[in-house]
Amino acid sequence: MRCGKIVCVGQNYRAHVKEMLSEEPAEPVLFLKPSTALIEDGQAIIVPPGIGTLHHEVELALIVGRACKNVPPEEALQYIRSVAVFNDVTARDVQSTARKAGLPWALSKGMDTFAPMSAPVPLREVGDLHVLDLELRVNGELRQKGNTSQMIFPPEQLISYISRFMTLERGDIIATGTPSGVSPLEPGDKIVATISGVGTLCNPVKAQSQKRLVRA
Repeated sequence: MRCGKIVCVGQNYRAHVKEMLSEEPAEPVLFLKPSTALIEDGQAIIVPPGIGTLHHEVELALIVGRACKNVPPEEALQYIRSVAVFNDVTARDVQSTARKAGLPWALSKGMDTFAPMSAPVPLREVGDLHVLDLELRVNGELRQKGNTSQMIFPPEQLISYISRFMTLERGDIIATGTPSGVSPLEPGDKIVATISGVGTLCNPVKAQSQKRLVRA
């Protein structure tokens, strides 16, 4: 599974902003993940040695169906082909250290396997994007529960805002932010993320082997 780019939205649920001790943003907060971070349902999230705390973040993903630029909000969903369940895996200690030093924190979000995503579902088969329930469980324990109605910036506004600054191309992914409840992961954990009407994403967490990993 490959795409051109993964555009992620940070701090898009008020409760998550609170738990991260941040301030509510006036505009969408954007960052990118490389396409090499993308994995499918059932594949393992690999934890490199020495990265510290790893967090899960369940999100609604929008998959672009055709290229767009400077799209008005009222037309934005016309450019979305499908949606999926997404997990914005984050090396939180790496991120926190970089932030404190005033440095970029792309590494904390962009490691291989840090972008699990379920099989896309055509947008026409999904209900109202603004009232979808999100849940994430680790080893059967509920960790995250929210609803897309809690977004600060809804999908149309995100698509419009992003397309002002960067052209969105067919196959690009927009991860729309996570509700509260992010928590640590350990090797051996099993993550199950669900969005109503969209699907379920299951991924085990594994420690990186001492052998060098080679990805096809």
